[in-house]
Amino acid sequence: MAVDIAELGRCPTCQRWAGMRRLGEDGHSVELDPANNRGKCTEGPWHGSLRGPRNACGQWLQWVEIRPIDAAST
Repeated sequence: MAVDIAELGRCPTCQRWAGMRRLGEDGHSVELDPANNRGKCTEGPWHGSLRGPRNACGQWLQWVEIRPIDAAST
């Protein structure tokens, strides 16, 4: 399961999300294990709660592993 960069603001793309994830080969998507796609919020408003790939909140911080999209290539 992949979460596209267009879904910034969702928990799996947040620095505070502690689930199992890895950066996609394109550098702009986050890949999740479909059998284990939930993770705890750490230090956010949902601290300690399990959050899934569609969850979001108003204190989202971009995961530092996500590379910015080069404006020249779009």
